[in-house]
Amino acid sequence: MESWYLLYCKRGQLLRAQEHLVRQEVNCLSPIITLEKIVRGKRIVVDEPLFPNYLFVEFDPERIHTTTISATRGVSHFVRFGALPALIPLQVIEELQAHGNEHYVDPHTPLPGDTVLITNGVFEGLQAIYTEPDGETRSMLLLNLINKQVTQSIDNRQFQKL
Repeated sequence: MESWYLLYCKRGQLLRAQEHLVRQEVNCLSPIITLEKIVRGKRIVVDEPLFPNYLFVEFDPERIHTTTISATRGVSHFVRFGALPALIPLQVIEELQAHGNEHYVDPHTPLPGDTVLITNGVFEGLQAIYTEPDGETRSMLLLNLINKQVTQSIDNRQFQKL
């Protein structure tokens, strides 16, 4: 009888493991999320696995032995509780499939209205309010200078969210 199990894959080998398991007629699930974040000063949107290095697999251990799955390229080992691989309830899998590809913002990426601290440049040490992105590598911040609010475009690498 087919059941769902959880595999831990070698670092950076999730897609390779999934590809080889699909060739062995093993049903695979790796939930993907769309994440907006700042990388090297650029605000980008990337698709990332919800559970990095983990892969849900459905197979019948009577038909395909667990050692065959463990020996697949890119697979490190089964997640186990005791001696046996952990069974994943079907409700969990259905819930993961139902949510599909959702869009999230990294908690370290500022949103309009968030307070930020300027860490470099002329305004170093000042707190500001993030208003909006200004292109790929800069953002508009609202500064309070001498009791006057000023909007300034600042490089994304020169501030951090508080």
